[in-house]
Amino acid sequence: MLRYTLLFGAIAGIVVSVLLVLGASFGGDHTGPWAMAFGYLSMLVALSFVFVGVKRYRDVAKGGAIRFWPAFGLGVLIALVASVFYVVTWEVYSALTAGDWMAEHIAATIEARRAAGASPEEIAALSAEMEGFARLYANWWFRMPVTLSEILPVGILVALISAAILRNPKVLPARP
Repeated sequence: MLRYTLLFGAIAGIVVSVLLVLGASFGGDHTGPWAMAFGYLSMLVALSFVFVGVKRYRDVAKGGAIRFWPAFGLGVLIALVASVFYVVTWEVYSALTAGDWMAEHIAATIEARRAAGASPEEIAALSAEMEGFARLYANWWFRMPVTLSEILPVGILVALISAAILRNPKVLPARP
């Protein structure tokens, strides 16, 4: 099982890392709804290897049948490996690009709130709150769990769906 965890976790991690760097480098507005949609879509594309890894393990190592909990456990482990790749990639990317993402995010959030008609007092309160978050985000011990919380829940959900589907040996049966 370790072999499948590392192999498919690394494949998913490389895919999500490449898409993260491409999206962050060439995506333009990093804070808008399209950026978020692209980010989560790229996670889903990469985490499809959770399904592939569990199916491959079921078909090759388990003779075409697997129970829900072992399939779910393997899926979570694959997602965890991919998530570690994602977090490390974000840390390296942030370090190489001087980590100016947070300043862009704060400016875009304040501008969106201002455009929605927020009062100057609300803007000042939001600005103070976001500056506090930026101070926390500047520390790796805060930033890494926040980054992990972006992808790992998606991976757990994909693992759950994969285990529910693949526990039935009649779904996508192994070829002889």
